[in-house]
Amino acid sequence: MKLYSTNNKDLRVSFQDAVFNSLPQDKGLYMPEVIPNLDPLFIKNIQQYSLQEIALTVASALIGDDIPKEDLKKIVEDAINFDAPVKFLDAETGVLELFHGPSYAFKDFGARFMSRVMGYFSKQGDKLLDVLVATSGDTGGAVALGFLGVEGTRVTILYPKGKVSKVQEEQLTTNGQNIRALEVDGTFDDCQALVKQAFNDASLNAELRLTSANSINIARLIPQTFYYFWAYAQLKAQGVNEVVFTVPSGNFGNIGAGLLAYKMGLPVKHFVAGTNVNDTVPRFLQSGAYEPKPSVQTLANAMDVGNPSNWVRIQDLFDNELDKLRSIISSFTYTDEETQVAMRELFEKYNYVACPHTAIAYLAAQAYKAENPGEYASVFLSTAHPCKFPDGIDADIFEKVTYPAGAEELAGKPKLADPLAVSYEDFKEYLLKNK
Repeated sequence: MKLYSTNNKDLRVSFQDAVFNSLPQDKGLYMPEVIPNLDPLFIKNIQQYSLQEIALTVASALIGDDIPKEDLKKIVEDAINFDAPVKFLDAETGVLELFHGPSYAFKDFGARFMSRVMGYFSKQGDKLLDVLVATSGDTGGAVALGFLGVEGTRVTILYPKGKVSKVQEEQLTTNGQNIRALEVDGTFDDCQALVKQAFNDASLNAELRLTSANSINIARLIPQTFYYFWAYAQLKAQGVNEVVFTVPSGNFGNIGAGLLAYKMGLPVKHFVAGTNVNDTVPRFLQSGAYEPKPSVQTLANAMDVGNPSNWVRIQDLFDNELDKLRSIISSFTYTDEETQVAMRELFEKYNYVACPHTAIAYLAAQAYKAENPGEYASVFLSTAHPCKFPDGIDADIFEKVTYPAGAEELAGKPKLADPLAVSYEDFKEYLLKNK
């Protein structure tokens, strides 16, 4: 597998290089040189395969010989050891539940797969791998639990002070071992900027073997394609052939993975991006002007991203042509008030408790369906288990939430986090003093 930078298509690196040096020096993002087309017979008969079999087929097609198939099979089976069921709310509307992994969020797919890929390649080197990650909520917990105890790795997680939920903070600050947390007095965009600056600091990279666990890393993007194929397999098993996926979108890695799956041959009628008031992409799709703005805090905190990194990947997939993007992606934006109404509607109409992000996807799915009626399955993606959002869900609804096994145990563990100002000099000093 060879990859190029979105800022320089003449650049070529191996999969291993892209995994460890997740951000090219030209500040682009890595993309596969060739996007393989999966065998049409595989797609036609996809309902006959398990999630792990589908994941191995997709991963093998993308990664090629960079990881031998038997080794890749072990990685897939170890990382993707939980389900992602499509639960239908009515005859035409389903939710793809992606919170059945250890951190109760969709990011378990990417984090667990990536950690094992990095562990696999790390065995071939003798220098500790320092993984840097910025989180607006769920990435931190997924990465922490994905890398916890993985030999040869050390993880440093930056999260915005006071802007993640209690369970989210507990998942990323109570681990110890090879997991460190930094509580940044700023926004997610500040955290992300510090991480990006570290990757572009030559003197720091000379001292530390740095890599990223954010969705900018190609090893996060690849496994996120798995659940789109798996959802389609479940739909085909029920006689459904046409689907519109609606995705709660913040940094746009999740929907980017769906679009990559589409480019590999997954039959998808359309994609819908649901966002909160951090609406840079919806405004772009409407006006053609890409104008990032500072992020605004909302109930759907994992989507509080003012300048989504992965959008450049999506543009690259469609040759940076606005008409092509508009033909496959629609987008809708919602306020906190609208999100709260949606959570109540889901509960009262379907007896379904959803997190704020999932509720936004539901709203966007409904809006697209109203504008585009027809006979197709409307499947919206969940983001996280509702137990992670006690402050974002009305109390009478939240009391109906059943906590997954292990979630309540986090509350009794001590918080292990160091404070950090929005200062690159302070961040660099921390990394060098604690190497």
